[in-house]
Amino acid sequence: MSEIERESMPYDVVIVGAGPAGLSAAIRLKQLDPNMEVVVLEKGSEVGAHILSGAVLDPCGLDALIPDWKAKGAPITVKVKKDNFLVLGAGGGFRIPEFIMPPLLSNHGNYIVSMGNVCRWMAEQAEELGVEIFPGMACSELVYGDNGEVKGVVAGEFGLNPDGTQSGSYEPGMELHGKYVFLSEGVRGSLAKQVIAKYDLDADCDVAKFGLGMKEIWEVKPENHNEGEVTHTLGWPLGWKSGGGSFMYHLDNNQVYVGYIVDLNYKNPHLFPYMEFQRWKHHPKIAKVLEGGKRIAYGARAVTKGGIQSVPKTCFPGGALLGCSAGLVNLPRIKGNHNAMLSGKAAAEAAFEAIKAGRSGDELTAYDAELRSGPIGKDLTPVRNVAPLTGRFGPLAGLKLGGFDMWFQTIFKFSLFGTLKHGKNDAESTGKAADYPVIDYPRPDGVLSFDRLTNVSFSATNHAEEQPCHLQLADPNLPISKNLPEFAEPAQRYCPAGVYEILRDDDGSNPRFQINAQNCVHCKTCDIKDPCQNITWATPQGGEGPNYPNM
Repeated sequence: MSEIERESMPYDVVIVGAGPAGLSAAIRLKQLDPNMEVVVLEKGSEVGAHILSGAVLDPCGLDALIPDWKAKGAPITVKVKKDNFLVLGAGGGFRIPEFIMPPLLSNHGNYIVSMGNVCRWMAEQAEELGVEIFPGMACSELVYGDNGEVKGVVAGEFGLNPDGTQSGSYEPGMELHGKYVFLSEGVRGSLAKQVIAKYDLDADCDVAKFGLGMKEIWEVKPENHNEGEVTHTLGWPLGWKSGGGSFMYHLDNNQVYVGYIVDLNYKNPHLFPYMEFQRWKHHPKIAKVLEGGKRIAYGARAVTKGGIQSVPKTCFPGGALLGCSAGLVNLPRIKGNHNAMLSGKAAAEAAFEAIKAGRSGDELTAYDAELRSGPIGKDLTPVRNVAPLTGRFGPLAGLKLGGFDMWFQTIFKFSLFGTLKHGKNDAESTGKAADYPVIDYPRPDGVLSFDRLTNVSFSATNHAEEQPCHLQLADPNLPISKNLPEFAEPAQRYCPAGVYEILRDDDGSNPRFQINAQNCVHCKTCDIKDPCQNITWATPQGGEGPNYPNM
């Protein structure tokens, strides 16, 4: 606990993050006990401001939590009507017939949604039940009890100077204490990262694996729109050496979600994920949908892709990891929101039983067991080898072997591969610049493709400059002394918001590493991919970062 004197408020359960996992937990707790005191703290300016997801939603999680969600007016109305899976070459491609695809990849019965709007609606349901929700309240610090358990968080600290000292307008924030604390911060949450390290929660699991997902919303011409159509692609422009692929989802009102996910285990440090996304939009099969339309929003977010073998222990003294903080995305399905909801529900039920029995501050082992043996485990287990197969053999062979493995498990209920390991983490996967070719990317045309800073302006991102930089370097010298000569400083390219730059004098000398923290869209890629693991993403002041309207 810090030495700053703060007021404290007690709750039964403190929840960090108003995403689908945290809100599901809050709703379920109040369903079980209307007198339960539950608070949800959200760092975004409003609920949904930091939510970015594809998203095709499997409604099974919501069915379990709020069975009458349709009658309650959930913004979930666009049913998937057509499912396409394309393999692209530079100038064409072909569609993989649906009957070849493993049944678990079918989107029949799913919905195209804005998860930001779904979370806004879920927040309304939670507040009607009596949940307290505080947006604009970043949780900057964990509070520990006398026995080393997590007993709360510090939220709402404002007014620090760039050097970390207190300004004249400093507000220390409050300590919110709970019998249990749920961390549902999304991928690579800053508090979750601390908890995993402190309690060694990943001691018995494989390394975590991630992708970088970038997304734009387009308004397209009516003749190019086909409400309910879902398309995924593999192949061009990434090719068959680096993993990743795209999505294009036609929702209502002539809007289309277009996005690209690049697996962060790529080896070539010259690879530029954002430019791969921009180049993909020029493929004839994609451009024909977008031509004559306009991009109206942009954002980016890391995606978990390790699978069940990379899920750490999800309970710790005093709390639990929920949703993407635990890594519950089903990679081949490109879906995690249903598992996030189910995890929130399961954690709430475990905490309710514990509190009813007079417990607090211990480990919710029943939650961890339910996560692995219940519907989440059943969803993740059959697809567990897709990511490691792709990592070992590349996207094309990985597609074939992963498809075989999913079909085999569908029929015979076990895998010939067992459970494969991932090997290196994403930072360690980065190769030396001298060993890989420089990639020449075409300049954005300003019509279908755009430069990063222009696109960041469509994320409504804002950070006050008079505060400590939330992108912290363990060694400020490493970007120039090691990353630049050995890896061509990949932060210049892996960041989808142009946060990191190498500045030089006019004659090309005196390289300097600059951090433009005000551009940060909170994707967490730098915390994951930096080859020296030198960058730590810490939460800025509450209410800052992107302000996504319909992501």
